[in-house]
Amino acid sequence: MLREQTKEIRIGDRILGGHNPVLIQSMTNTKTEDVKATIQQIHRLENAGCELVRCAVPTKEAAVALKSIKKEIHIPLIADIHFDYRLAIAAMENGADKIRINPGNIGDNQRVKAVVDEAKARQIPIRVGVNSGSLEKHLVEKYHGVTAEGIVESALDKVKLIEDMGYDNLVVSIKSSDVLMCIKAHEIIAEKIKYPLHVGITESGTVYSGNIKSSVGLGAILYQGIGNTIRVSLSGDPVEEIKTAKLVLKTLGLRTGGIEVVSCPTCGRTQIDLIGLANQVEDMVKDIPLDIKVAVMGCVVNGPGEAKEADIGIAGGKGEGLLIKKGEIIKKVPEGQLLSALREELLNWK
Repeated sequence: MLREQTKEIRIGDRILGGHNPVLIQSMTNTKTEDVKATIQQIHRLENAGCELVRCAVPTKEAAVALKSIKKEIHIPLIADIHFDYRLAIAAMENGADKIRINPGNIGDNQRVKAVVDEAKARQIPIRVGVNSGSLEKHLVEKYHGVTAEGIVESALDKVKLIEDMGYDNLVVSIKSSDVLMCIKAHEIIAEKIKYPLHVGITESGTVYSGNIKSSVGLGAILYQGIGNTIRVSLSGDPVEEIKTAKLVLKTLGLRTGGIEVVSCPTCGRTQIDLIGLANQVEDMVKDIPLDIKVAVMGCVVNGPGEAKEADIGIAGGKGEGLLIKKGEIIKKVPEGQLLSALREELLNWK
């Protein structure tokens, strides 16, 4: 479903919204005050494909650390602020390319205005973030609980507050750990504002459960043409967030590039370690710059037919395997040489 394009917002050297691609974001889980560890983690995120990175700023020391961190990284740096408006100002003074605040947690309107005035002076975007867990009491009472409608109303109130202060360089984020509530809230707000939306399922869980919840939620929202930047929130290594985000975007046709690996689920006919082989192939291809599909099949009987939609594939049997292109067998090789034969074909791809 195509929707009207949002306003464009510049974050560092990236443009968010409009006709621009959906950008992948993550957040460091190091102590921001530990400059070396934070830079190292951001470099890992950059190498994985992260395009925007957010750091928590809970202290003045963390705000000051942003200046040193920014010098050593290559993607825009976002400061995540809770409660203390002075930290938002300090983060901007130390080079943050964007700040994330919940105006409801910052304090009275004068404190919010102090943040907005600093952002306006520096032309730094503000991400207005609202989570279902921090929904205001009067909205919980109005909607008889935490609801999608209440989350949207809270976000719209905060957007209007900042607009009334003369600033519209905004990105909006409405998050919930309830996937269906999150989907509904995005459907509602997309009809009401034209600011870019940052999309994510908050507190989604471990790498296993979080990947599933995030993929379902992000997929349903993005498929409707909603969303301009995403984060897969996981309790784990943030590099895993990037892997999932890239695959979600590619699956929806919103990204190209990189080898996609498909593999059969195995059955009683399988006579090789297909699971191990598929994992080896996935690891082998991650740095090969091709935009193709590779199939890993466990049956030499049905493998060629099942792999016909892939550009290239391998199918293993007892002691030997087949190398397949577009469903046609091109070579039979010993089982132990399947991986190397596939790699050779990929490195000499024409």
